[in-house]
Amino acid sequence: MLIRLLRLFAHLPLSVIQLVGSIAGWLTYWASPGYAARLSENLRGSALSVDEHDFRRLLHASIGEAGKGVTETFAVWFRDQETVLQWVRECRGWHYVEAALAKKKGIIFLTPHLGCFEITALYYASRHPMSVLYRPPRKSWLAPVIDAGRSRKNIQLAPTNMQGVRSLLKALKQGEAIGILPDQVPANGEGEWEEFFARPAYTMTLVKKLAQSTGATVLMAFGERLPHGKGYIIHIEPEDISSGLNAAIERVIRTRPEQYLWGYNRYKTPRGASVNPLQ
Repeated sequence: MLIRLLRLFAHLPLSVIQLVGSIAGWLTYWASPGYAARLSENLRGSALSVDEHDFRRLLHASIGEAGKGVTETFAVWFRDQETVLQWVRECRGWHYVEAALAKKKGIIFLTPHLGCFEITALYYASRHPMSVLYRPPRKSWLAPVIDAGRSRKNIQLAPTNMQGVRSLLKALKQGEAIGILPDQVPANGEGEWEEFFARPAYTMTLVKKLAQSTGATVLMAFGERLPHGKGYIIHIEPEDISSGLNAAIERVIRTRPEQYLWGYNRYKTPRGASVNPLQ
């Protein structure tokens, strides 16, 4: 029943879907003091605002954009693929993909919680197969929704466990692409402490290990959300992660900071993790 309702919702115009999302973003902000405090704290701590007025402007934009990110996800998942691909107005940097494919060493797409990160995988998978790393939901009732939404042609889901990592490695060795949310907090033992906007954040080491063991090309990709439901622009750039994964993520966030998911608990300490040595 839930999936059926989501499919009906996905058939609304994109502008309406995002308007509903913006309203939902504000309702969530008002109804959840914990979420509101974390969003505000993370955004203020980023030091991206030049003054208090600029901070309030960016905060208000971020609240609405976060809600759009939720509702548009259902549209990307449950609308027919042909229609969703028509929402992509432009893809900047596809030549980097072609160059990487020619090397036959595989591609690691880094898609942070920025803009519409679901549409980037769908766009690539409309042309080539790829495997996407995902964290299975804690609530069991969400699992069939995610499976139904992300199970698209050429997309293979890889859970965040050893079996999933092996499937990613296999895909890269076959010259295929994989997709990873690089700013997702890893489990204890699967990351290291690294600064993210001048604050210590437990950061995954998987990307570095996969790149080193396979020679795969690392590309940063994000779907910029255009205003008024006009669609998306996909940006793709080669990424050097030798100076740190978070430094690379910061650079792309600075291009559209209002579209980053500041309410995500990026600075949490995983259960069992050692004391933060950067403090």
